[in-house]
Amino acid sequence: MTAVKDTVQFGELTVSRRVGQALAAMGFEEPTPIQTQAIPWIMQGRDIIGQAQTGTGKTAAFGIPIVEKVDPRRGVQALVVTPTRELAIQVAEEISRLGKFRRIRTLPIYGGQSIDRQIRALRQGVNVVIGTPGRLLDHISRQTLRLDGVKIVVLDEADEMLDMGFIEDVEAILQKTPPDRQTLLFSATMPGEVMQLARRYLREPEFVTVSRENITVPQIDQIYYETRENLKLEALCRILDSQPISRAIIFCRTKRGVDELVASLVARAYQVAGLHGDMSQHQRNHVMRQFKTGQVELLVATDVAARGLDIENVSHVINYDLPQDVEFYVHRIGRTGRAGREGVAITLVSPRDYRQLRLIEKIARTRIRREKLPDLADISERQKEGIQEKLRHLIGEGKLAYYRAIVDPLLDEYDPVDVAAAALKMGLGPEEEDAVSHDFGNTGAKPGMVRLFMTVGRRDGLRPPELVKILTDETGIPANLIGDIDIYEKFTFVEVDQEWANCVLTYMDKQNVKGRRISVEPARGR
Repeated sequence: MTAVKDTVQFGELTVSRRVGQALAAMGFEEPTPIQTQAIPWIMQGRDIIGQAQTGTGKTAAFGIPIVEKVDPRRGVQALVVTPTRELAIQVAEEISRLGKFRRIRTLPIYGGQSIDRQIRALRQGVNVVIGTPGRLLDHISRQTLRLDGVKIVVLDEADEMLDMGFIEDVEAILQKTPPDRQTLLFSATMPGEVMQLARRYLREPEFVTVSRENITVPQIDQIYYETRENLKLEALCRILDSQPISRAIIFCRTKRGVDELVASLVARAYQVAGLHGDMSQHQRNHVMRQFKTGQVELLVATDVAARGLDIENVSHVINYDLPQDVEFYVHRIGRTGRAGREGVAITLVSPRDYRQLRLIEKIARTRIRREKLPDLADISERQKEGIQEKLRHLIGEGKLAYYRAIVDPLLDEYDPVDVAAAALKMGLGPEEEDAVSHDFGNTGAKPGMVRLFMTVGRRDGLRPPELVKILTDETGIPANLIGDIDIYEKFTFVEVDQEWANCVLTYMDKQNVKGRRISVEPARGR
């Protein structure tokens, strides 16, 4: 382990202060089971065979020891071999975040990216290389990647590399590393060929196993909404305004995230309180008393802070951030739908979350249904229902004699419905009647479609297939709901399904496309 005087506790584990700082920034409040079991052995220099699926926190299980052991002043000292470029990028990002305060430099290497760019990055100096077998061998043969200083090699998702026919490539890579290296092998399953590989290249390995066979998901309605990271708050507010929420727990990944979300929701006049590990017992008790008695209807919490809570009548659980471990997801959504009552679990998903979402579905053997974010019309309808419910309650209570005396003289002059509507308008103000969906009118599109105008065109190198990909990636609109595309020199017209028009406008307006910040608006009728 790197010689550091300052250490901090990460659950049962001891880590350096700088790594602890990175873990706190990433929202890791305590280790997952695979981290608790594997990290002590790895820190002792032992080889490891870890049976764990993605979604268990295994990247940090080898990433934390790597950033502790690597010297940022030297060259490549750790190598992670992954089966796919997507996993290489994901692992590189996580190790980079873990090593942020130790200034550890990481580099993902994979096919499909310019090899010249990778060569330049290697020459500038990196400490941890994460790559796919084919591209790693390419660099080794070019002598642009030297492995003689490597102390740790990680084989991530070894069974998947076996299925993809990479085992011979992996062996060729291992043979280029020093014989006294530390080798860590992680695999969801342990077929014979993977065990043979382990026997040939690992020295007296410790076995670490995390089972996922017994994960079960409560029988509650599970929904996810697509959003971009910078639009999460707006998406959450739309959901809160359109759902019949009596009491909800909103989960964030970090303590800072809890504080920031609570402040943002309070500023928007929601009844909300926060709960996380930095709060005293007195503060926790006060917040829980507010939530249980209905003084606040929204509780924003981290996973650790919410552990052990037993609260009845939670109608909704909302995952503002996806958890790092699948088990956390199951624990979270189990907070609703208790005692035979109906419950709803809602998850906000940005493009970077899709891999983890699919893993949750696969490992927990569940289906999370995609729904379209509520638009202004949905919110308006929900608000109308809320107003009607309040009116029913007031009528049921009685005690209206004073107000009847005001209204009675008007009934000889005006329709009673108009009098009631005017009283509502006076009481509610103009905001409620303004909360209606956008009427696009005639945009010159086919029936059921809306034609949009975009300030990007041929001069920017835009082509129809590219625009379809941009729209589907950025907004989530299915490609079959995109209609005619007309690209001109400086602008473009595109037709989209009318139910998606608000979403496309929200996500695409003021975004960068082909290196330019564009505007998007409804087209004028032809």
